[in-house]
Amino acid sequence: MSDDLNNIQPATDCWFLTGPTAAGKTSVGLELAERIDAEIISLDSMAIYREMDIGTAKPTDQQRERVPHHLLDIVDPNEDFSLAEYVDAAHATAAEIKQRGKEVLFVGGTSLYLKSLLRGLYTGPPPDWEFRKEVAQEVERVGIEALHQRLKQVDPLAAAKLHPNDQRRIIRALEVYKSTGKPLSHSQTHFEEPRPASDCRVFVLQWPRDELHRRIEARVERMFAAGLVDEVSGLLEKYESLSRTASQAVGYREVIAHLCEDKSLDETIEQVKIRTRRFARRQETWFRGLSECRPITMSTETSSEEIAEQIVAR
Repeated sequence: MSDDLNNIQPATDCWFLTGPTAAGKTSVGLELAERIDAEIISLDSMAIYREMDIGTAKPTDQQRERVPHHLLDIVDPNEDFSLAEYVDAAHATAAEIKQRGKEVLFVGGTSLYLKSLLRGLYTGPPPDWEFRKEVAQEVERVGIEALHQRLKQVDPLAAAKLHPNDQRRIIRALEVYKSTGKPLSHSQTHFEEPRPASDCRVFVLQWPRDELHRRIEARVERMFAAGLVDEVSGLLEKYESLSRTASQAVGYREVIAHLCEDKSLDETIEQVKIRTRRFARRQETWFRGLSECRPITMSTETSSEEIAEQIVAR
């Protein structure tokens, strides 16, 4: 397969509204979509899962009636869904929206989704399940560090970027090298090229740190009051276990521990608040590292309508 067929090119003519968790993306996104005559594509790696509603703060039925939303509730929570699958689906959905004469507005905070849409993505060859099985058996015999050392020999740049314990991505990098004879890092360099913000329509909602933390804490408390524990309990009863990705979602991971390891509810709620704040800081770091992003300063005195007007004006 040629490199061109392994590449998903950037989405250069869409609008993007992003920001950390609890920044108010949903309400601003609705206002913005109405002003630019757009349909919304979710930019959230957890909102793709069916029945994971409370902890992902999905748009309500009324909000979805107000503006059409896409790529919500498309995968069962016991299934994996890759970055490449998302980007491919996003491009296909965007094309359908444009055929209807509408603008495309991505709304959400999954940083890797955003970067892959802005700069494109090297998807690589299809998975080699036999190779993955062999390598996983090798890890059981010699340990993950030996596997990381092996990657250093064939793709030192990828090895330097990956955590030594990130078994899944280390195996993928080795798999790409085995299949193509080329280091994965070399194929990805094309998609590291930044573009100036003036060439893009990418807007990041930014709050003062203290205010964002207050919003996060209030949101977490609303999630538990709305029945997050019952939602997770029902998912485990129905599916027995969630997929690797779904089970790591902030809020769901802690509630699973609460249910399965007998952790107290108060401790669980506090842990969700702490981890959500940490997650928001990581998101902000990602956004600062993307030259395509334009910051939009948020405050309690500014309404969603005013923010949407400000974005359109810019």
